[in-house]
Amino acid sequence: MVKIISTIASLLTAFLISQNVAANVQPRPNVLVIVGDDQGYADLGVTGLASDVNTPSLDALAKTGIRFNQAYVAAPICNVSRTSLITGSYPQRFSGYWYGGKGLENADFTTLAEMLKSNGYQTAYVGKYHYGSNLSTKSRNFPLRHGFDSLYGFAGGRKHYLIHNKEQENQFKQRVKKASTLAGKSIGSAKALKMEPMWVNDKQVAQQGFSTELFGEQARQYLTHYKQQAKQVEGKSVQAPFFLQVSFNAIHNFTHQLPQKYLKENGLKARQDWQPEKEPFTQWYKNTMYPNNPQGREYYLAQLSYLDSEVGKILATLKSQGLAENTLVIYLSDNGGSTSIYANNGPLNGSKYTLYEGGIRVPMIVSWPQKYPNAKVLDNVVSTMDLYPTILNSAGIKAPTHIDGQDLSGLLSGEQPQLAHDILFWDTGHEVAVRQGKWKYRFAQGDQYAKRQLVKLELGEFLYDLEKDPGEKVNLLKSHPQVVSFLKSKYKTWAKNNNKGSSF
Repeated sequence: MVKIISTIASLLTAFLISQNVAANVQPRPNVLVIVGDDQGYADLGVTGLASDVNTPSLDALAKTGIRFNQAYVAAPICNVSRTSLITGSYPQRFSGYWYGGKGLENADFTTLAEMLKSNGYQTAYVGKYHYGSNLSTKSRNFPLRHGFDSLYGFAGGRKHYLIHNKEQENQFKQRVKKASTLAGKSIGSAKALKMEPMWVNDKQVAQQGFSTELFGEQARQYLTHYKQQAKQVEGKSVQAPFFLQVSFNAIHNFTHQLPQKYLKENGLKARQDWQPEKEPFTQWYKNTMYPNNPQGREYYLAQLSYLDSEVGKILATLKSQGLAENTLVIYLSDNGGSTSIYANNGPLNGSKYTLYEGGIRVPMIVSWPQKYPNAKVLDNVVSTMDLYPTILNSAGIKAPTHIDGQDLSGLLSGEQPQLAHDILFWDTGHEVAVRQGKWKYRFAQGDQYAKRQLVKLELGEFLYDLEKDPGEKVNLLKSHPQVVSFLKSKYKTWAKNNNKGSSF
């Protein structure tokens, strides 16, 4: 197993550390951000929204932290949402609408990792990273180029859960090429089942194991190594705080890629990966999705159970290393649950790939035992963009003024219980949404992506009262024309400040 040895950079000098110790200065918190992939809104046991869900580790975190019922991401797909998370800004400000785009290559936006690193934090990235279309190690989209000292993970949207070596990847590419030649046309891309090795810093290294467990193990190794590197100053153990982001690819498709041991113990049938000799990728893909996969929900829940287990092990390591009390832990999903892979969004309508509530409202938990000891469940409308300034505030760092996220510290502490976003905007280039108070306006002019992913998207203009109708069933467009006009005007003003402008 390859171990991450974090390159310690921008550390406080021994003199400054000793001065802080002598002055009994409250140490800045460590920061641990854990990101799940495509998790359903109802797929968190503590919510009680889905009877078949078992997530004891996430439930325990929620019961000792602050859980949000109305936390939103900035986009219904991963790469744009993740770009927003790391910059604290609407992704449209740097051409982020849908898949592709420049990602973090716009140097005007300083990432959260860069802000923390320049202020003395050690930084590490474990897991999936996915921003713009440029995946080169020289691109700013590469974690080591936007503020992280170390990396263990992979680039892009999806990755095979069980295969991580070049030899098998090349063999699969040859199979796809041969099958396409025999068919006289392309039957799909080998990239559909990425099997490449993991990045270990700036080199790709073959790995063996299940990706969820690999990422969990790397996170635990980082925490253990971090504790071992602590220095002793005036009899006290001190060192620069860390920022660790752990981004699992669970529960992204393809959920059938599970360890044989789990399948056997739980009576699940093994499902074959795409066999290019037998059928085109599109046909195989369709058969893995709802409603065509008889064990689709079981596979999904299996991936969720592994994710929950690894989160629990990471949190246990925090505790065993004496780091739990002063570590700000944040858990969230990168976008709404993907119903095509059997995620459950409970009372919310829609899925990943759409601007229905099910595509953009996500599970989010914040825990910092030393600062926020009281467990809460909040209904305030917040955004994952808010995590950027909130984390910086916790570290005593002033956030840039140009970002769109707002500092939630007052809400988390209870000093500002009404703190929330007055208005939020979304724009995918083919769909627009605006939320203010109870009102949500949605406009969709293209459903080609939804059809490709086997999810529904109704075209046209819609107005919903989310207080009475969180499932977005009743269109109030005609009965409240003034509200519609107001929200549309707000959107148009907002769009003028973004790269592309209005999608109307």
